[in-house]
Amino acid sequence: MFKERGYAIAELNNVLYRKLDPEETFPSPPAHCEIRRSSVEEAQVAGAIVESAFFPDGAPEAFGGLITPLYQMEAALAFVATIEGKPVACGTGVVITDHKVFALGGAGTLADYRGRGLQTALLLARMAAAVKAGCEYAVVVTQGATTSQRNAERLGFCVAYSKVTVIKQMNT
Repeated sequence: MFKERGYAIAELNNVLYRKLDPEETFPSPPAHCEIRRSSVEEAQVAGAIVESAFFPDGAPEAFGGLITPLYQMEAALAFVATIEGKPVACGTGVVITDHKVFALGGAGTLADYRGRGLQTALLLARMAAAVKAGCEYAVVVTQGATTSQRNAERLGFCVAYSKVTVIKQMNT
């Protein structure tokens, strides 16, 4: 029916959730990297990492600086993974205090550094910070059947629901 009306599926996303345990201990990051809180001064660098992860051929202009506002939010937590002092991956999230939920987002790894466990380490660091902030649940949105989804599921996240984004071709 959508196709008959000129719509097409743009992407499939899954919303995943996980209960956080205040007694849980989180493993240290891999020995080859350092995971630490990211500073406001690193917002542009972190944003460029996320943009390159989602748009390897260059982000559309509208996506420039997309995660930079998170660095200005009091409830946001941003982390960076470095190898030999170079920022190569990042991950952010927002503490939703009223609901005791941590919303994970704004994450990416430079292409040359993928497959080294950095996103898993960043997920763990953000979950540990969420527990310290008093959150009871963590949520994340991933594209369906991706490495991001598999990483989250390996850490105990479960799909709450899936959502489809559709677009309509405009006649010109």
